[in-house]
Amino acid sequence: MEFLHFLSGYRTPALDLFFQAVTYMAQELFTVAVICWFYWCSDKKQAYSLGFTYFSSGLLVQGLKITFRIPRPWILDPNFQPVASALPGATGYSFPSGHTQSITALFGTLFLRFKETWKKLLCAAVILLVMFSRMYLGCHTPKDVLVSFTITILCVFLANYFLYKRDFAAGHQGVLSLIMAGICILLCVYSILLNRNGIISTDYTADCLKASGAGLAFSAGFYIEKRYIRFSPPEKFRAKLIRITAGLAVAAVLLEGSKAVIGTSLAASFIRYFVTVAWIIVIYPCIFTNLHTSISHIK
Repeated sequence: MEFLHFLSGYRTPALDLFFQAVTYMAQELFTVAVICWFYWCSDKKQAYSLGFTYFSSGLLVQGLKITFRIPRPWILDPNFQPVASALPGATGYSFPSGHTQSITALFGTLFLRFKETWKKLLCAAVILLVMFSRMYLGCHTPKDVLVSFTITILCVFLANYFLYKRDFAAGHQGVLSLIMAGICILLCVYSILLNRNGIISTDYTADCLKASGAGLAFSAGFYIEKRYIRFSPPEKFRAKLIRITAGLAVAAVLLEGSKAVIGTSLAASFIRYFVTVAWIIVIYPCIFTNLHTSISHIK
């Protein structure tokens, strides 16, 4: 807490605005949009590596959050005040940092993929800036961001080694899917048990069910796409632009618009994220693959 109090002494309106903008880079929608671009339009192998990193580290972070249940800094120390504009995005427990997990999964993976030094430095700078922004804004302690970074960077290296370099997924799709699905189910059951015993609130349980629903859809979709769909990204930029725009638009409607239909219960939270990721990894690829095949036959 001493470090956070130290940083708070150097806050200015301009710096508040800057670091609030920086922290938005770690929002869920930005990371998912990048994964979708690679998956639908550019490099599926890269997308799978990034996807396994993002979802596996996210599940681990959520599990640690509800296990240790460490409150946010302003709850730990009532004399400490965070930047007010950062409060809406600071949900759940403090340890470990979800924003750090998200940004490290994305830019850590890109760091390993890029060859140019300036691009690697840019990726490292973005990760460090977001980590610092979470402390500057008063949402996390150094322990929160450092532990989250360590967990996620380990997932980055494991996914890069087994999925990208060695292509372990080839012939082992079922094994990987079952492992990921097992982790999702464990987190789901664990969070529900804690909730029913009055240990964590419904909001915290919902966060875990969202992560479980998304991860379960990803694990099943990975197997289905690898075995049965096997689509190829388009070559022309115009086709890529149409594909990413239409796909993300429907994903946004499924994620947010479905609240009006199925509500916001715990089951609904799980279903919303499961269906949205299923759209991304299976349903949409089936649609544009079949559409492309039909057009080719007509020609």
